Amino acid sequence: MEALGEDVLTPCLPGFCTPPPEGFRCTKDEYADWLVRLLEIRCAKFGPIDIFGHDWGALLTLRAASLRPDLIKSWAISGATLDPNYRGHLVAHLWNAPLAGEIAMALSPKIIMEMTFRLSGLPRGIAEQEASAWRPHMRQSVLALYRSANALRFDGDWVERLKNLPKHGLLIWGAKDPYMSLSVARRFAEKHRTELHVEQGAGHWAIVERPQAISEVLSRHWAK
Repeated sequence: MEALGEDVLTPCLPGFCTPPPEGFRCTKDEYADWLVRLLEIRCAKFGPIDIFGHDWGALLTLRAASLRPDLIKSWAISGATLDPNYRGHLVAHLWNAPLAGEIAMALSPKIIMEMTFRLSGLPRGIAEQEASAWRPHMRQSVLALYRSANALRFDGDWVERLKNLPKHGLLIWGAKDPYMSLSVARRFAEKHRTELHVEQGAGHWAIVERPQAISEVLSRHWAK
């Protein structure tokens, strides 16, 4: 974070760090609306925003930027993108299934989550932190979010509005990402004429596997 400067905000999704507000159902559209409201506040104070999102943060970044391009100076995403031809990964389908998702969550104690995160490329300290965050309210929020997105199968307005994306965009991808392959990123970059940075040897968590390299990529992107 230090390499990116002092004015970097890293918000946590409602229902992840703390229980969701009363009445907040943790759907993809509610999260997108929440992000737009946050961007409106930041834009009123600082002007159009440079926004970067990873995984679900990437999907919500694309949605918010396509809904309110006037709030965005530049956007960058990593690890996930909106693609109508992508049908979701195995874990997304498991969480999407009624009962099976609840069983999977119940059978994933902290030690198993930490091991899973480390095997997927997260450094030990971050893996421990992420595993500790998997409390009941976060597990329920994750299930609700994935089910609202039908296991990451996007279509309709979420895809159609991508034509409104600001031109100054960037994809950052680990060449060995097992959840959403590099071919999906390349397809998106070609379709939307967006720059693609490929981090060789990195996986889904490229942004923390190679923090110095990625911070330099982002800094160059923001400086353009």
